[in-house]
This record gives sequence, C-alpha cells and structure tokens, in this order.
Amino acid sequence: MLKSRKGRWGKLGLAGVAATGALLLAACGSPAGAGGGAAGGEEGGSSDLEPLKVALVTHAAPGDTFWDTIRAGAEDAADKNNVDLLYSSDPDGARQAQLVQQAVDQGVDGIVVTLAKADAMSGEVKKAVEAGIPVFSINAGEEQFKEMGVLAHFGQNEFIAGQAAGEQFNEAGLSKVVCVIQEQGHVGLESRCEGLADTFSGSSEVLYVQGTDMTNVASTITSKLQTNSDIDGVLTLGAPFALTAQDAIADAGSSAVLATTDLNADVYNAINDGSILFGIDQQPFLQGYSSVEAVRLFNQGGYVLGGGQAVLTGPAVVNADNADSVSAQFE
Repeated sequence: MLKSRKGRWGKLGLAGVAATGALLLAACGSPAGAGGGAAGGEEGGSSDLEPLKVALVTHAAPGDTFWDTIRAGAEDAADKNNVDLLYSSDPDGARQAQLVQQAVDQGVDGIVVTLAKADAMSGEVKKAVEAGIPVFSINAGEEQFKEMGVLAHFGQNEFIAGQAAGEQFNEAGLSKVVCVIQEQGHVGLESRCEGLADTFSGSSEVLYVQGTDMTNVASTITSKLQTNSDIDGVLTLGAPFALTAQDAIADAGSSAVLATTDLNADVYNAINDGSILFGIDQQPFLQGYSSVEAVRLFNQGGYVLGGGQAVLTGPAVVNADNADSVSAQFE
C-alpha cells in the first residue's frame, strides 16, 4: 500500500537553469509510497490548493545518498503545493516498473519517475499515461521520455556532463582517465563516459564496479590502478563512489587525480581541500522540486515546461574557483 509522511525543507542552491528556477516542483524493493509528503497549511503549504497525491518512483539503490537530495527537493515542493508525496524505489527495472503500476492502482494524481532502465519501464509508464495520469521524468530518460508519452523531463544532459569533465581534465593536463560506472546498463552513466571520451584529449576507458558493494568498488579500482600505473585520472559517477575511490587510490599507491559527477557535503569539502579536483553537479534538488511542482502546474491549467525538450538542471562544474558560491547547499 502507498504510505506517506510529512516532508521537510531542503535548500535550493546554484540556480543554473532559469526555466527550472522560475517554477512556483530507499531501500531496494521498497513498496510504493514508503517516502514522504506534506499536507497543506503547514511549513509553507497552501491550504487553499486542492490536495494532490503524487508518486515519486526512482531507481535508487540502498545507501546512495544522492537520492536524499532529490527526495528533499520533492518534499519541499510537496510542502508548498499541498501534495501528498509517495516515495518508492528499486534499482531493478522490472521491479521499479511494478512500483509504477502500484501507483496507478492507488489512483495518484501524478507520477514522477526515473527512466534509467527505459526498456523495462516503458510498458508500465505508457499504461499510466493511458490511464490519464500526468507523468514526468527526472534524472534519467532524456532520450526516451517523449516516446512514452511523458510530459516533460527534468535533468542534466549526461553526454554534456561527461564533456564538461573531459574539458576539466584537459585543463589539468591529464593523459589517461578511467571512468568508473557503478551500474552496468544505466544509459545515463554510459553517456557520461561517452561524453568524457568525446572531449578529453587523452585516452579514457570504462571500469565497471558493483555499486551496491563498496568493498567491490574499492578493490576493483585499486586493482585497476595497480596494474595500470599510467592512469593519472579517475572519474567516479556518484559522490559515495568518489569517497571510496579516494581510499582505493591511496591503497594502490597511485598519484591519480580524482574527480566525480554529483556532489554531497563530503565531496564539497574534498573539493575545498584539494583532494578532489572538481565535481559535475546536476543539481538533484532542482529535479525533485521542479517535477513535483510540475504536477501541480499541470493540474492547475495544463501547463508544461520545456516545449517537448528536456528542462536542464545541469551540468554545473564545481571546483576550487567557485566552490564558495554553492556553500549554502552543503551547510
């Protein structure tokens, strides 16, 4: 059954995309609705708005703190828009699709979904659309959302994010970078590594790790660096993996430079102290916030942002030169 609880305020920082900023919107196998939401009239909620029930269904893996930020943004928007937010997640595409079907069965007023495993999700998402439920996607699915009938997508262009990383590595003068993918088959992560290869003037290769097992992540990176001493750069694709990679680089006795896509407070601090070269931020708070508010706007007047194109929340490069400008996000 779908369950909900009251959401809490999250901080909005690094307003990188004007269209998104102008808006008035995890455990593996968790049942649909194990997340949070808000009733109107409290903490900025608008009691004069018609109550809505919105399902947020992601592919979050257990322990990945990246999704806490997306959820915080969604809960903030729910508080302000009299939305009962129902959160659920599963990294397995087939089981995530079942969570979408559960949301449809519960008669939600809107669905926000990630499409990392687009093929597995397509059938149930299309059924939700056919049932007359407005569906919005976030984070993953920029290339697939329109063909499923999803109204709008909020996220960064993953290929462009990878290109930005390649340009940063060029500025640092590196020659060989390994791009660490924690979830094989995730189209967005694959695109980031492809973007890196597109702009990086040196050579790059993909290294697959098992993202749900940090011991595997560390040992795989350490082994790679020990057997390839010419690697001078490591790009991880998530903040928790960057922190593990720090230890792996040290254990390998490598002098490789570390960078990552996606930030948290620990990564931010590491950028400040110089132990991580840069972070590529997709501003996940905006993804959660904008998508939930998008359901409210559609309910009010059929409003849809993007004109059929993805509404970009990133990438935004965070390095030692501009870290102070985003400090409020990590306090």
